[in-house]
Amino acid sequence: MKYLLNAILLILLASGGATAQPKHIQKYLNVEARRRTSNADGTVTYKPYEPFKTRTLESLAGYKLSKKPEALSKYGGWTKRRVSSTGFFHVEKIGDRWWCIDPEGYQYFNVALNSVSMGGSDRNKQAVKNKFGTPEEWILKTINMLQENGFNCAGSWSDYKAIIRSNSKSDKPFGYTINWNFMSSYGKERGGTYQQPGHTGYPGDAIFVFDPGWETFCDSHAKQAAAYKDDPNLFGYFSDNEMPFKLKSLDNYLALPEKDPGHIAAVKWIGDQGITKEQITDRYRELFLAEVADRYFSAVSKALKKYDTNHMYIGARFNSSEKNDPEFMKTAGKYLDIISINYYNKWTPDSADMANWTKWSGRPFIITEYYTKGEDSGMPNQSGAGWIVKTQKDRGLFYQNYNLALLESNNCVGWHYFKYQDNDPTETGVDPSNTDSNKGIVNNLYEVWTPMLELMKKLNTQVYNIINYFDKHD
Repeated sequence: MKYLLNAILLILLASGGATAQPKHIQKYLNVEARRRTSNADGTVTYKPYEPFKTRTLESLAGYKLSKKPEALSKYGGWTKRRVSSTGFFHVEKIGDRWWCIDPEGYQYFNVALNSVSMGGSDRNKQAVKNKFGTPEEWILKTINMLQENGFNCAGSWSDYKAIIRSNSKSDKPFGYTINWNFMSSYGKERGGTYQQPGHTGYPGDAIFVFDPGWETFCDSHAKQAAAYKDDPNLFGYFSDNEMPFKLKSLDNYLALPEKDPGHIAAVKWIGDQGITKEQITDRYRELFLAEVADRYFSAVSKALKKYDTNHMYIGARFNSSEKNDPEFMKTAGKYLDIISINYYNKWTPDSADMANWTKWSGRPFIITEYYTKGEDSGMPNQSGAGWIVKTQKDRGLFYQNYNLALLESNNCVGWHYFKYQDNDPTETGVDPSNTDSNKGIVNNLYEVWTPMLELMKKLNTQVYNIINYFDKHD
């Protein structure tokens, strides 16, 4: 009977969307959510609500919620554990777990929010005046609010210059990242790129790594990093976002015009392999994708390290099938300090995925995009890739469930939730994936979604205690 009950339990847990199940469960909640699906005609719809197994802090067997706030360094590091400092953020593997290390040498977990910036619509701008008075007051009060709720860093597309100005006036600095957009910036200069929902599009999904001018551009573009090389508050650099690193890249390059450098390189590559187009297999596609990765990451890494040897290179925010390709990940790991992954369509992160990313790359990872949208916001919620849930409380429950799995992984060193503010449907000229959805922790008037944020804070402010709990129970 015991074995039958265990089998039934595993079947029930599998319905929650994770192929490898988390441990240490006392009981699950059921949270109803709607999955996003792409139709044959290219349109996007959401399926009917269905229940998903969801764990929270209260569901962890034997875990005791701390009544006292964790003692943190000024950067948000764990003051109970300290190693040698470098004066800058870096990563180390300590025992069986990967850690970020803060500039003072304290073990540190990166809890970030994307797009910490003021909205660009007339409504957003007026709301800043009404609520904060000035942009300077906005950033000061916003950072204070984020730190009170357990965030210690700003992710991609944040107003890092405003954060730097704020840090100069504070003894409790806020971490930040910079995305330099190497390939997309080169594409704008070269020509041929275009806007796709969520990222830049490239001709035939073939990036320009074989162009004669690519490496020279990287060196010139990276000179900007020299201005930030001595700032201990800078967590690290992204180089791009969601590029088309796809298994069919070899086919895509071969389909380019014959005089294109990418086409010429692909023809030469298959010739060097001693094969014809008709003899291309998925194994050759994997090897060519690794060659594309090497051309990209080697050029960017060399350029960044030339002008800034102090800060981490934290990747290009992988979103396609590349994160599941061992050859690609092995190549990326040669050049990156941390692998950054935008991880959608999972209610609970898959433990096998998380193990493989580090196994293949040899590097820890950060999840740099994920979110849910609340139906009670009154927003259409049709743009973007996140789940739809019924309430703001459900958004907070998703946040706890998703991030508990990340904390349980020994290879994860942080997460970047997407994002600070909701989309504003009145704003024009925005990315098609950011037009009408409840993605933020604040609305268009800079009012917080309190039921969600309360649950986020509850988890964020106990990150190190939770890690300690998981490590003791392994």
